[in-house]
Amino acid sequence: MHPPGEPSSNSNLNYSNSNSSNTSQNNTTTNNNNNSRRNIFETPRSPSRSTRTVDPPRLNEAPSLISTSPRRRNHKSVFSDRYIPNRTGIDLQTAFSLSNEEVLPDLRNNKNIDNEIEIRKEEEANRTFSTVLKAELFGDNVPMTTVGLSNSLNTINNSSNNRLNKPKFPTVRPNSTGNMSTSRTIPDHPVTSLTGSPPRPSVPSTPYISSVIPPSGSSHNNSATTNSLNSINKDNEDNSVTSTPRRKTNLFTYQSPQKSRPISRDLQQELYSLSPVRQESQKLLLSPQKKPRNISKVPYRVLDAPELSDDFYLNLVDWGQQDILAVGLGDSVYLWDGATQSVDRLCNLSNKDKVTSLNWIGSGTHLAIGTSKGLVEIWDATKIKCVRTMTGHSLRVSSLAWNEHILSSGSRDRSILNRDVRIENHYINKFESHKQEVCGLKWNVEENKLASGGNDNKLFVWDGLNPKPLHQFNDHIAAVKAIAWSPHQRGILASGGGTADKTIKTWNTLTGNMINDVHTGSQVCNLIWSKNSNEIVSTHGYSRNQIIVWKYPSMQQIAQLTGHTYRVLYLSLSPDGETIVTGAGDETLRFWNVFEKNKHNEPPSSVLLDAFSQLR
Repeated sequence: MHPPGEPSSNSNLNYSNSNSSNTSQNNTTTNNNNNSRRNIFETPRSPSRSTRTVDPPRLNEAPSLISTSPRRRNHKSVFSDRYIPNRTGIDLQTAFSLSNEEVLPDLRNNKNIDNEIEIRKEEEANRTFSTVLKAELFGDNVPMTTVGLSNSLNTINNSSNNRLNKPKFPTVRPNSTGNMSTSRTIPDHPVTSLTGSPPRPSVPSTPYISSVIPPSGSSHNNSATTNSLNSINKDNEDNSVTSTPRRKTNLFTYQSPQKSRPISRDLQQELYSLSPVRQESQKLLLSPQKKPRNISKVPYRVLDAPELSDDFYLNLVDWGQQDILAVGLGDSVYLWDGATQSVDRLCNLSNKDKVTSLNWIGSGTHLAIGTSKGLVEIWDATKIKCVRTMTGHSLRVSSLAWNEHILSSGSRDRSILNRDVRIENHYINKFESHKQEVCGLKWNVEENKLASGGNDNKLFVWDGLNPKPLHQFNDHIAAVKAIAWSPHQRGILASGGGTADKTIKTWNTLTGNMINDVHTGSQVCNLIWSKNSNEIVSTHGYSRNQIIVWKYPSMQQIAQLTGHTYRVLYLSLSPDGETIVTGAGDETLRFWNVFEKNKHNEPPSSVLLDAFSQLR
């Protein structure tokens, strides 16, 4: 039994079922109607999460259905989990150029430059690939990084002007009756900027409107003018709204391109080619590349040099102009003849004296020898005879340099003595600016300048025999033994620092400025310039004991040679400028073919050609 007015449980259940069924039917009908409307006018939404945004209804605006055909859909962007890129309205050439800027690593600031040559090869391969990629994307119109940006924009504008037929701005033309009538011109196609928004079109203000207004006597012209101004304002409002740029042309209408692609000479080969790249790109890839320098990584001759001292401050190897190599081993000096490959002993010092430095005179006939007791001996190599012994230093003579008849000697007693071998006096001048041992001396004979480096980390440049230095460079932080004058450019001097410095610096002695500063990663023991090319060779100590060939003035590595197991303390160049010889504490002398022949100074191939060349 149930109280009156209350339905039973069954009726209540039936009532709820009926209500739920009616509600579900109503919801189903409503959903079907909504889905049918959505299916007609919208793209079906994906089952994944959507980020589509719907604009809220405006105030005092009743919802209404869109009365357009189903083919013309709403231009609102729909974003989902699938991204479909759109390149319409994008300047591909500018985008590619800006995103493809070549960023080369600065190897000079990198202290580990052992693989610099391999890095250069990789960069060259990347440049070739970039060139081919640009050619395949843009054809013959290869874009630059900054040049041609305005030209590409103008090209897009002009091509769009020739394609689009939508009226935009009115122009004034006189009709047959003499009144001013308006006509339409072809609009400019909007060009998307790098930020994604198209630039606003430039609409002339007062002068343009005043030129459109007709005389006040015609009401018909006034109405036409009002309509034209309204259309201008409407077009400007439409163009001011930022939207996704789309092509408003019929894709199925034939259009001749603005710039036709150049026709290949061999059309059949272009059409039936199996290569994925164009004919021009194939020629680029198959074209013969510049042959790299073939520098042998192994020495072509190795000589034993027992008792070759492992002392950074000494100079015990020198190659003279007569193709005679002098080497100081202990208390003896040996001469190796490059023509006959024979070895002879020049001298043997007495009184337990040691050879500490060697240097040939310019003609290669006389050899100056510095000893550990502060003596300087001059030997005639042709007669195997000591012609003179000079004193003046209290400690060992570690460096020697000739300037014609002037012989300069640097010592551990921190002084530089300039000697004229033609007179009786043992020295005529003395430089005392260094505070420690003078371990590097080099004369520039053409400019009459002397460069000296010492263990006090100082580099001095002297003008002739003037006791006051012309320049003093304090940039090195270790001993300066490696010094070399450039034979190709006036006033250029290269210097290298020791273990704590590890840099090669080039100087302009005419202005006193530093030109280059390259960190080599190892102790710089010697420097020498090539006679046949604008290149420098440096030998190194801790920690790799390598020999490096540098291209000047870019200071890029051309080759790296290894083989010595001790510091490469000694270096000299052959008279023909093609071969270098290196010596180290491992008691070996190694000969390397590094430089090419001097093509400008090649002798005639025969005596007959030599005779004809002298005829006038």
